[in-house]
Amino acid sequence: MIRSIQMTGPGGIEVLRPARLDLPAPGAGEIRLRHDAAGVNFVDIYHRSGLYPLPAYPATLGVEGAGVVEAVGPDVDGLAVGDRVAWAGLPAGGYAEARLLAAERAVRLPDGVEAVTAASLLLRGITVHMLLNRVCPLGPGGTILVHAAAGGLGLLLTQWAKSLGATVIGTVGSAAKAETARVHGLDHAILYREEDFVAAVRDLTGGRGVDVAVDGIGGDTLRRSFDAVRPFGMLASVGQAGGPVSPIDLSELGPRRSLCLARPSVFGYMADPATYRKAAGEVLARAAGGLSAGPVTCLPLEEAAEAHRALEGRGTSGALVLTPA
Repeated sequence: MIRSIQMTGPGGIEVLRPARLDLPAPGAGEIRLRHDAAGVNFVDIYHRSGLYPLPAYPATLGVEGAGVVEAVGPDVDGLAVGDRVAWAGLPAGGYAEARLLAAERAVRLPDGVEAVTAASLLLRGITVHMLLNRVCPLGPGGTILVHAAAGGLGLLLTQWAKSLGATVIGTVGSAAKAETARVHGLDHAILYREEDFVAAVRDLTGGRGVDVAVDGIGGDTLRRSFDAVRPFGMLASVGQAGGPVSPIDLSELGPRRSLCLARPSVFGYMADPATYRKAAGEVLARAAGGLSAGPVTCLPLEEAAEAHRALEGRGTSGALVLTPA
């Protein structure tokens, strides 16, 4: 029997309940992975609330984790009991002591990268890989606006964009969060509760606007970001932590603005095994070189509901991780 956190159906944090499950031996092409850490992401909240429905209930949340291979099923090559690996993507199953996982989704952890580190940044890191390699490539001299720059995704975006030679402008909710983001390379912090971020971005870019904006807030923030992007620039919508994204008329993007709007899915990006393994490998290699999701808050597995409460309240910086031990 293994400990897990299961949701009985869509709803609030009250649907997250401790459970004990039988976990069978791995089948063909599978491994059994004992989790040392599991990441907590906003998509878990979307799954819990029913915004992004899961296939069946009861269900175990969690779309990234890291640990040690406990057993290997038939037809698995290149992995052995005792190997340290991480994974990200669907099907969910991170909020548990152990899980069965398709072997092709397991990526070896480099020396020096601990399970907690991997679980804090793999999914978000692959999101950044998707954004800066496929959706809106940046290079030296480019400018990017990152909303929620002190969050796990924001801090990874900031570091990665800086490594490419870009200037990074970020919105944050407090002076403490601004300092966290600056420590990780942010060039300009905008306290959005105290100043108009559109006006601040325009001032910082000489009236031009940024080349790229990445928004995981949604709501009114997405629409207001249209005016922070230069003509023929790119706005990527990657979440809606602050509220639903309302329908957008294409006429809002041009001709005055002449913008490109993207709504990329990291799960769609990871659906191709070769893309997934390349992106995950690069993220973990960067983690070995110092890439960080910022301060990591570790909570026991049984406190998954508290982790959701903290993340929904947008009072966190960096990453949240559940530890089964």
